[in-house]
Amino acid sequence: MFSINNILRENIKRLVPYSSARDEYQGEASVFLDANENPFGSPLEQQYNRYPDPLQIEVKKRLSEIKGLPIRNIFLGNGSDEAIDILYRSFCNPGVDNVILVPPTYGMYQVSANINDVEIRNVPLTPDFQLNLEGIAEAIDKHTKMIFVCSPNNPTGNSINRADVETLLANFEGLVVVDEAYINFSRQRSFIQELTEYGNLVVLQTLSKAWGLAGLRVGMAFASEEIIEVMNKVKPPYNVNEASQQLALQALGNIEQVNAWIKETLLQRDKLVLGLKDFDFVEDIYPSDANFILVKTTDPKGIYNFLVEKGIIVRDRSKVELCAGCLRITVGIPAENETLLNTLQDYK
Repeated sequence: MFSINNILRENIKRLVPYSSARDEYQGEASVFLDANENPFGSPLEQQYNRYPDPLQIEVKKRLSEIKGLPIRNIFLGNGSDEAIDILYRSFCNPGVDNVILVPPTYGMYQVSANINDVEIRNVPLTPDFQLNLEGIAEAIDKHTKMIFVCSPNNPTGNSINRADVETLLANFEGLVVVDEAYINFSRQRSFIQELTEYGNLVVLQTLSKAWGLAGLRVGMAFASEEIIEVMNKVKPPYNVNEASQQLALQALGNIEQVNAWIKETLLQRDKLVLGLKDFDFVEDIYPSDANFILVKTTDPKGIYNFLVEKGIIVRDRSKVELCAGCLRITVGIPAENETLLNTLQDYK
């Protein structure tokens, strides 16, 4: 049976969070003399002399409407990477605990584990890029605090079998972190609908991909109220800046535009796959539920360097586990995709 107290670090249980000036009053005010800000404004048209809302309530209100979740189940971070790091710092004792990763997968899970001195236990995906449940079960011990599952997966593009993730949630006494950065491009339903059923579930999403806000660095975590409370206690007081909050709020009012982009991306993805299949050096194109495709080629390094010389940048993933020979190609706008395909006509 999952209990947050069984996996939470003792120092985090005792932690008294930093109390910012904006945390210590309730209600409305017109004169702010509490935070040592510059009262004259800023040398910008948009004023940023005041500290932002430390809990990003207005953005969370809008997300609550979109996601159908209470605000108390939402965490906002400086990108999803901050949420990942906070989970490590909250639940994993450095030099003692371990986490399970399922490569090939998003690289920041490993980087953040290394930064926090947390042991990594890799259980590679199966050849068809699904979870090795037996291997995961064998890797778990009393010090295993988290399992990270990226679905749709980066760099493979496929969604992870839902029943397999539910098996982990039902049987593992630590956190199962499901990273859904690319969920908007998938036909699979989000795991946020399962939060009431699984107390050990954390779902990560982002405004960087389908929402087109990568430059703002706004990531989201959805979890039980007790997990969100821990994350808010550990985070820096003003982790999402005012500009990002205001622009994110503006973007979240344009769902129709985002949905149109998603539809066009999926159409262009299909066209790109068809175009790439014509090349002799393409051995396989793996099914994708994301805004990119993983392409197995006869000469990944040569193709990558050829494209770089032509000013086209893709991602060489050929040295990643289970991805030998592979390039990861993001779906661009129609003109970019056409440029890629036309350029590859000249590759020898």
